[in-house]
Parts: sequence; C-alpha cells; structure tokens
Amino acid sequence: MLDNLQKYDIVLASNSPRRRELLAGLGLDFRVGVLSGVDENYPSTLPVREVAEYIARAKAQAYRLTPHELLITADTVVIAGDEILGKPADAADARRMLRLLSGRSHEVVTGVTVTTRERTEAFSCISRVEFDRLTDDEIDYYVARYAPMDKAGAYGIQEWIGYIGVRGIVGSFYNVMGLPVQRLYQVLKTF
Repeated sequence: MLDNLQKYDIVLASNSPRRRELLAGLGLDFRVGVLSGVDENYPSTLPVREVAEYIARAKAQAYRLTPHELLITADTVVIAGDEILGKPADAADARRMLRLLSGRSHEVVTGVTVTTRERTEAFSCISRVEFDRLTDDEIDYYVARYAPMDKAGAYGIQEWIGYIGVRGIVGSFYNVMGLPVQRLYQVLKTF
C-alpha cells in the first residue's frame, strides 16, 4: 500500500517512540529526523484546539527538506477545560495534571503536518477521553513506576493508567497515543 510514496525518503521528525511505532504500523519505510531548538511557543490569542497544529507546522518549517523527502511532524496537547496540559515539568506537576483529569472528560488534540518541497497538508484530530476518579495512591503509583514526563497531560493511554482510568473515548485511540494514523493514511494516499 501507499506505493505513491516510493519516490520519497520519508522522515518522521519526532523523538516519540509511540509515534515511531504507530507510523511503522502503516508498513512504511522511514527514518527519524530529530529536530532540536524548535520554538514551541504560540500566540496567547490562538484557540486551544489550534495549538497542536500550529506547533506541528512550526516543526515542519524548522526542518530543511531535500528535494526527495516527505516530512511528517506532529504535536499533541491535552485540553482540560480551557487549559492546555503539555508535558509535565516534574513529578509534582504530573500529579497535579492527573488530579485535574481525574473524574472528568478532556480533549486530546494532535496536529500533523505532511510536507514535501511542493506541498504541505496540515490537519488536527480531536478525541474526547473520559477518566474515572483516580485516588492519590493510584496517581502516585503511576508517576513512580511509569514515564509520564514525556507525555502531554502526564499519561499514556496505552499504559497502566489507561487500563484502570479511562472510562471511554470518543474519537481515535491512536490520536490519544500521539498520531492519528487513520487520518494520516488518508492524507498520505493523496501525495
């Protein structure tokens, strides 16, 4: 599948092992191109649902494409009310975020940009996640034993906290993991 992409050297600009795993699941040959020093600040007037796509575009613009490369960049944010929860600064911040998510619904937005020298396609995918009420002991257990520091909202849905805490999802499970592969596949078919 996706034979139309054989003319490209596909680059995933992401340090995320989850994004690598999900993109590999599409059966594509790709390499990882790490971006450093990308300004992930965004205008304070930007609607919260547009932030992830804005940052994904900024990542794409920071990369120097060669003529035969197809670049995929992504960014994921968790939105609780009107607050964007990025990656926690430390364990205390991770616990704060998980307490904020406990017993309520939130949105996970992943922005993706697919870029060649000739064309750029950007989109966002939104999933709604409902968390059960988490006890302080459950939150402490998760923060101590897993790696919430590299995850927006301080949790990985595919980890223990997702097993015991997620009551339901409306939208893409893979979007919550960090890459909406079904939608990405549809976009890649058009290149």
